[in-house]
Amino acid sequence: MRKSFLVIVVAIAAMLVAGCRNDNQGELAARTAKLYYDALLEGRYEQFVDGTYHKDSLRPQYRQQLIDNARMFVGQQQDEHRGIREVRVSDYKLDSITTDCNVFLVFAYGDSTSEEVLVPMTEKDGVWLMK
Repeated sequence: MRKSFLVIVVAIAAMLVAGCRNDNQGELAARTAKLYYDALLEGRYEQFVDGTYHKDSLRPQYRQQLIDNARMFVGQQQDEHRGIREVRVSDYKLDSITTDCNVFLVFAYGDSTSEEVLVPMTEKDGVWLMK
């Protein structure tokens, strides 16, 4: 009886540890997504692009196009909404089987409107990257 009780206690402890790890990983993915978007708003377009997941290395011309697109996106938000004033984490949903996490960010615009956006994240070699 004591042996089965010990097995149950160990199993519950393992589930709690795994659950804490998952919560921490989801929170880490959410914070990382916010950091990438903060970099974007601060004009660090290269850092934003480097935060994206690429199965293969990017050719320099394609990387530059992505950097230019990021710059244009910020300009477009400035024209349409007087810019993005703030980025906040709204929620995240960590997939317990894969190394993916859906992060929900809220963009607070300069014109007093806001929008929630989904940022799919994936973990590669211990680093969270945007898909």
